[in-house]
Amino acid sequence: VGRGDVVMTLIGNRPEWVLAMLASFRAGAIAMPCNVQLRRGDLEHRVAVANPKLAIGDEAYLGELPDGVPYMTLAELADVLDEDLPQATPVAPVDLAPDDPAVVIFTSGTTGKPRGVLYPQRYLTGQRLQAEHWFGARDGELAWCTASTGWSKSARNVFIAPWLSGATALLHDASFDPEERLRIVEREGVNVLCQAPTEYRMIARRAAPRPIAELRRLVSAGEPLNPEVIRAFREEVGLTIHDGYGQTETGPVTGMRPDEDPRDGSMGRPLPGIEVRVLDGELQVRPETCPTFFSRYLDSETFDGEWWATGDHVRQDGDGYLWFEGREDDVIVSAGYRIGPFEVESALLTHPAVAEAAVVSAPDPERGSVVRAVVVLRDGEPGPAMEGELQQHVKRVTAPYKYPRIVEFTDSLPKTSSGKIKRAALRSG
Repeated sequence: VGRGDVVMTLIGNRPEWVLAMLASFRAGAIAMPCNVQLRRGDLEHRVAVANPKLAIGDEAYLGELPDGVPYMTLAELADVLDEDLPQATPVAPVDLAPDDPAVVIFTSGTTGKPRGVLYPQRYLTGQRLQAEHWFGARDGELAWCTASTGWSKSARNVFIAPWLSGATALLHDASFDPEERLRIVEREGVNVLCQAPTEYRMIARRAAPRPIAELRRLVSAGEPLNPEVIRAFREEVGLTIHDGYGQTETGPVTGMRPDEDPRDGSMGRPLPGIEVRVLDGELQVRPETCPTFFSRYLDSETFDGEWWATGDHVRQDGDGYLWFEGREDDVIVSAGYRIGPFEVESALLTHPAVAEAAVVSAPDPERGSVVRAVVVLRDGEPGPAMEGELQQHVKRVTAPYKYPRIVEFTDSLPKTSSGKIKRAALRSG
């Protein structure tokens, strides 16, 4: 692996993931962390687009890797990183420019397959802005960002933002359990906790939120945070959740700052120096003022416009605070995961009983939204048995977090005169 080569990782929140990312940065390689829930079809697309020279992964996940991709297991990685071996001579860091490539993260689209977002080296050091003015960890503290590897939030906040602040990063490679989450925070003495809104909602509903001696700051991003959840934590824990906003393409853009009292339900103000505007209700960002703005999509040229249209609709009050109002496109944000309806529809259509399928979001009190599929059958009987069969099928074909928690059956789908599915009509129906 050398400068400019892509290194794919299939590792959970473990030290090996952090070390693999750091080794890639040091060598000038392009790190491509992937969510460990991805299935062969998901990975085949990423391999075809990014052409990784090496994959590093837990053996439990490498079985989904497409044929022909060289890989290292975690045991082999441990041998390479063993500083006690006589051949373990550290490689000198590559001399890199701010615009040299550093990281690739794939984002979900609405009408096609996920697109690879390429970040430059300045994306890494550019995280200092949000680390100081939103994340808020201090020198010597312990910070825990619970995001799964493979998402832009994990690439910047699991270890980069804490380290830029002189803090220690906590890693925990396990599924989410509300009571366990609180026990770990208390036992380890976590000072700053960064969670998805869904995790805050589930703790508020299923656990017993309580004051924790060392816990000083709560932050959240990834989807809108309900004001009632903020109030619950303020009353039970004695801390207010500080919300923030960013996109895969932009990195962090807004946030409730450490030195201000949050306005419940607001995603904060633009971070210092970042210029935004609200045009016809849509939030737009000036790229030249955003230190974490991406270089380009892997399948297109560099964006050279003056304003980046986020596709997110917001309102702004007289003090500059922004309030999320909805997406312009059909991306579904469920428990912090961004899910393109095209991906789920494609998975459903590979089942022999499905003639047509449309996917939209449905409101959910804990996850914010869930995936709802409306299906026209070719064969078989509609009902609970077919619903369960289709759900399991989607879990096998693509990442399980994308599966439709609601499956409904119909004789036909509403369409435009050109044959496109009217998702808006399904959402309101």
